[in-house]
Amino acid sequence: MDAKDILGLPKTPLPIPQEKKSRPQKDSQRKPDGISREVYALTGGVAPLMPSIDVSQLKRRPPSDEKITWQWLPFTSSARKDDLQLYHWVRVVNGVPPTGDYSFAKYNKSVDVIRYTDEEYEKYLTDPKWTKEETDQLFDLCERFDLRFIIIADRFPTHRTVEELKDRYYSVSRAILVARAPSPGEVAGHPLVKEPYNVTQETERKRALSMVLSQTKHQERKDAEVLAEAKRIDESRMAARAAEEPDLPVPSDVGPESAEGAVGPGDTISPANVQAPAAAIAPSTSVIADNASTLASLRMLRVYLRTYALEQMVQAASSSAGLRTIKRVEQTLQDLGVNLKPKVPTKAVCAEHLELRKEILTLLNLQKQLQYKEAEGSSFRDGSYGDMPGTAKRSQRAADQDRTFVPDTISFGGDRVVKREQKRKGPGRTSETPSSPAGAHKRPRKMKASDL
Repeated sequence: MDAKDILGLPKTPLPIPQEKKSRPQKDSQRKPDGISREVYALTGGVAPLMPSIDVSQLKRRPPSDEKITWQWLPFTSSARKDDLQLYHWVRVVNGVPPTGDYSFAKYNKSVDVIRYTDEEYEKYLTDPKWTKEETDQLFDLCERFDLRFIIIADRFPTHRTVEELKDRYYSVSRAILVARAPSPGEVAGHPLVKEPYNVTQETERKRALSMVLSQTKHQERKDAEVLAEAKRIDESRMAARAAEEPDLPVPSDVGPESAEGAVGPGDTISPANVQAPAAAIAPSTSVIADNASTLASLRMLRVYLRTYALEQMVQAASSSAGLRTIKRVEQTLQDLGVNLKPKVPTKAVCAEHLELRKEILTLLNLQKQLQYKEAEGSSFRDGSYGDMPGTAKRSQRAADQDRTFVPDTISFGGDRVVKREQKRKGPGRTSETPSSPAGAHKRPRKMKASDL
């Protein structure tokens, strides 16, 4: 017995029509020619990283009208001055050999070495440490080896260091250029004149490099410790100097704003919500401290972007200003056609931009003080209307309203009624009207016979 027997359902299942799901047809990719099946299966049909050459192109035959042969032909190169004739294999099409210069002659680049005459040497180039023969040999080797001074020093007949050879060559070339120029200003931009060779600096540089390369591991560790200690001392001195330096003066337009302190052009100030006097609008010491801390942090960085420094100074100047004030300052800058961030953030431009922001804050503060004074004057004018003639005073009207009405007690036992009324009133709420005498409202007593 199963669930179908318990529920009384037939055991033959009802035929349920099933919709056949349409499978997306796979794009049949044909294996390209020239690639084995195993290699193509490894690639997964993805294009190879390196371009492959079709096999048909490798087996392509030249057109039938072209006859290509390779011939052993002579050639000359314009890079050589001895007209040496050499041979190489050349591709010849239809029996016509190629013409023109040697294809590799264009890579023959040489240095233009300045030459001098005997008169120029006697007039401008005389040096007691160098003879004319040595100078001529130096320039010949420089032209031959393209200013490769290591090779020149090796081939030089006398013992001269590389620095001495460089100094002599560049000093002679510079003297010839200056002597041949009509005016010194024409050759002032030439590299040989603008940046003369300094033999002392080059010698000291190589000596220092030799010392560094010859150091041991122990010396390197000691040098690293000394540099770290020097860096720590320098940072501590900079921090102490930054603390001793006087802070920059911060104008009074920086600190008066609060979270919603600025008042827009269309806002109004009523006497009820104006509570802070003008004396409360003054620069706060926290703003000056923020500005000083910003300057100290920038000095500690040593190297920083000027735009980053400008952003930090703007944030320090607007730290106590509210969000509405900052938006009003930015809106004023846009109205004036000034970019929120200078396009060319030089030192002068950043200083002027920061000064403009401070002046805008000053303007907003003055507008706020003006609206405060106007609201205060209007409140004084509204208060003076009660003293005009023909107008009831507020204090008198209030007293009339607060006065309680006491009805006349015309009944027996009037004293008790008055006392009960006085008890009903609390202390300080006594009626302003004088109470009537005790026997003022008593009925007259009947006369007796004894009264006659």
